[in-house]
Amino acid sequence: MGNNVVRMNVIVCVKQIPDPATPGALDPGTKTLKRDGKLILDESDSYGVEMALQLVDAAGGGEVSIVSMAPNGEMSGMRTALAMGAAKGVLVSDPALQGSDALTTAKVLAAAVNKLGGADLVIAATESSDGYTGTVPEQMAEVLGLPSVTFAKKVVVDGSSLKVDRQTEEGYDEVTCPLPALISVTAGVVEPRYPSFKGIMAAKSKPIDTVTAGDLGVSPAGWAGAGQEIVAVAQAEARAAGEIVEDDGEGFAKIVAYLENLKVI
Repeated sequence: MGNNVVRMNVIVCVKQIPDPATPGALDPGTKTLKRDGKLILDESDSYGVEMALQLVDAAGGGEVSIVSMAPNGEMSGMRTALAMGAAKGVLVSDPALQGSDALTTAKVLAAAVNKLGGADLVIAATESSDGYTGTVPEQMAEVLGLPSVTFAKKVVVDGSSLKVDRQTEEGYDEVTCPLPALISVTAGVVEPRYPSFKGIMAAKSKPIDTVTAGDLGVSPAGWAGAGQEIVAVAQAEARAAGEIVEDDGEGFAKIVAYLENLKVI
């Protein structure tokens, strides 16, 4: 596998998010998720980091770099990816980016990829755990002019070609495309390694280049570039109590009548 590739450079998009184990809070001004505390590596991105490390290892050489967009110069989550084995990263941190939509995010991350000099392969998660748009990888591919393969569950590099098993509802499609390319990977595709103590210590000295949207030439950004605003946030309605059907021997008839009333049958 990958015998023809002497050196393979992979860039992974990693999102740093508020810890899902702690209650989230909304900023009352912007009605967006508060991100002013410590952020952690999105678990969905750990699969992409692991896949990248395995592909570089299989190629026999190269390195894994990471790109991220986060407020307040936050890089705790990036350090986790570096501790796993990534070599370096680019962090885009800029107050002007607050409120950015998916397309602006894609433009920013694409510019960060280019700042690293591009790669043989760019990897992203299918969707983030706090945003769930599921659109950023495809938008990035379009901005970068790369072929994209989504929902990758198995990836093999063969020379200058990429062979992917693409997850579908019925099974999977076998897709082949030329490199360089961009893929989004599904959760559970590989088993992410735990950073070793040696890796954690080494990560502290690995370089992370921090830049702004202006440095990357992305404008307009944030709310100004999004063309949208969140006008209100409301509590989801509580689920109404269900109807209990006691089986007195005719329970099935009551259920059928109930479903008929809903026009389900």
